[in-house]
Amino acid sequence: MKPVVAIVGRPNVGKSTLFNRLVGRRTAIVHDAPGVTRDRHYADAFVNGRDMTMIDTGGFDPETDDPMGKGIARHVRAAIEEADSILCVLDGTAPPTEADREAIKLLRSSSKPVVYVANKVDRPDLQLEANELYRLGIDPLFGISALHGRGMAKFQTALTRSLPKLDLDSSEEEEPDRTRVALIGRPNAGKSSLLNRLSGDERSLVDHRPGTTRDPIDVKLRYGGSNYLVIDTAGIRRKSRIHEDVEGASVIRALRIMERAEVVVLMVDATLGIAEQDARLLGLAADRKRAIIVGMNKMDLLTATEKKKVIFEAKTALHFATWASIFEISAKTGRGVKNMMAKVDSAAVQFRKRVPTAQLNRFFEEILATHPPPTEGGKAPRLYYITQAETAPPLFVVQASHDKNIKTSYKRYVQNQIRKAFEFDSIPVAVKYKPRRRRE
Repeated sequence: MKPVVAIVGRPNVGKSTLFNRLVGRRTAIVHDAPGVTRDRHYADAFVNGRDMTMIDTGGFDPETDDPMGKGIARHVRAAIEEADSILCVLDGTAPPTEADREAIKLLRSSSKPVVYVANKVDRPDLQLEANELYRLGIDPLFGISALHGRGMAKFQTALTRSLPKLDLDSSEEEEPDRTRVALIGRPNAGKSSLLNRLSGDERSLVDHRPGTTRDPIDVKLRYGGSNYLVIDTAGIRRKSRIHEDVEGASVIRALRIMERAEVVVLMVDATLGIAEQDARLLGLAADRKRAIIVGMNKMDLLTATEKKKVIFEAKTALHFATWASIFEISAKTGRGVKNMMAKVDSAAVQFRKRVPTAQLNRFFEEILATHPPPTEGGKAPRLYYITQAETAPPLFVVQASHDKNIKTSYKRYVQNQIRKAFEFDSIPVAVKYKPRRRRE
């Protein structure tokens, strides 16, 4: 799994600016006014050869009486609790404050590795002002400018060294025939009921109250002749409704668990219908290029008319992932579960599938003969060669001339044709276009 790095500090020290620079795109809202970031923001980053998940937190002010500020403090504590490493951002142009002292006291009590940076050191002469922060008893301190990129190299080296060592000997890799399935969804959608149905035992606590499951539960089981590692996660609700520290931490765990899985099963309470948060969860799974199955649970409680309506609404809400298979199930009675798990098996095979290069290029020749890329910007792109660069998940690379001029609509067409021709019907297919070198 990718290590998690939490960015913390008092308001208006430049945490979101640094978050955006490390992630490589403008994800977090950046503004001069303090308190702009309220919720935690998550994004994947690649720093100094290491993949990691960054968490941007709100400004930490332990002395505030404002309810919003107290909520931010709870979010910060949850992020610190779950992170593998902490990135503490201080203002290099201002003397230490009481909020800085309280934040550092909290970090020391966490016993997590911490990297300290003095931000806003835009010029060499400002480093002298930043040295005043050594009064906080921290060492080393890296002077950087997140806005301009100054001083990032040494700091990034220290950050990657603070992360846990890569674990190349995972227990999952020792069992390649066991499909890893993550159950995700909002609270009370029936994730634990499905796990119990598959295992034939009450392995996970089932209760009508939402939020019963807090810690992920790994269960090795055999169902329908196939072996699985099923991970039951805590229900994920909208961030505005997350109040308890423990629930906030469970949300981070659920997001990390998606990376362990090959297939993600999104459980939806059909009696409530598809919600914005369901679509958001599916989007997070799709971003991680996981095979996705949608289980519309509790369908036995609906009439025939209500079933048609809820399925139509689900397809409409999930229009951005039309390849995700939707199943009508009842985890309580077992209706539809067998068919859904057969699709899980199929999706796992697709996730690991490799298409021979010769077969790919015969297919590609047919595509180019019937539908060549259109001219864009006065230049006609040419596509030469396609290969599958990776599996689990599948990634295809196309060598092309004028790759910047290939229309998005044509890229989508090629992606859909690959999906159709090679039966990738439950997973996102990634296609990258690479400029052809002269030697090639």
